[in-house]
Amino acid sequence: MLLKQALALAVQQLESSDVGSPRLNAETLLMFVLGVNRAYLYAHPERELTGEEQARYDEVIAQRAKAIPSQYITGHQEFWGLDFLVSPAVLIPRPETEHLVETVLELAREARQPRIVDVGTGSGCIALALAHELKGADIFGVDLSADALEIARANAARLQLDDRVRFLQSNVLEALAARRDFDFVVSNPPYVGFNEADKVQRSVFEYEPKMAVFAGDSGLDVIRPLIAEAHSTLKPGGWLAMEIGYSMRDAVLALLGPTLWEMPAVVPDLQGIPRVIAARKR
Repeated sequence: MLLKQALALAVQQLESSDVGSPRLNAETLLMFVLGVNRAYLYAHPERELTGEEQARYDEVIAQRAKAIPSQYITGHQEFWGLDFLVSPAVLIPRPETEHLVETVLELAREARQPRIVDVGTGSGCIALALAHELKGADIFGVDLSADALEIARANAARLQLDDRVRFLQSNVLEALAARRDFDFVVSNPPYVGFNEADKVQRSVFEYEPKMAVFAGDSGLDVIRPLIAEAHSTLKPGGWLAMEIGYSMRDAVLALLGPTLWEMPAVVPDLQGIPRVIAARKR
């Protein structure tokens, strides 16, 4: 079968399965199977696929039609201009989480050697993006999942940042409870409530790790201890910065008591939705 024919059939199959952006997905997966870039697809529409290539392409398209995220099929996702390994053990890095990295970088402009801990590090994307930008930073990444930490360590090694970021297994900040010297606690915690599960995309609900997505009925079951433990772990004047759900602004701000926290700031994403909250320890 010709490349252009295989691509057209894949788009049709994904459309019939209600997969969003069917052409983008079909092209991404064909590039993955052939090991080429998008320009190659456009330049060689008449190329004949081998039987092995066609069989592999049919397989990955069938997986995507079942709502398996393309990132889990290819094993990769870009974040902050860096290539990250991903698997069903970790949440897929999202572009909107880059607002969290931007927020921390802005706050850390004056710091020479900031101490940073990324809570719920998953793939390590936040910790490693910060290490990539802040050459003098001392960074930890913590996660409850041992499988996620394996992915994070693999990403650190691939990006040659394994000597800059240490990864520890921890429930929130328990493993670092004795520390009182962090300048930043950063987190993209699970923040979807079970009462909103019907609003979550099928691919997220069925395939991404539930412990990285859901946090109790209200979505605050991790954010509450995160705020309390961050206050204990930060030094005076240190910052807590975290990603939040689209409807959580007021609830999270209410948890940042004015006797413990000051200068709370809400950062919107490109759609104007409150995406990041940062507050400084008094």
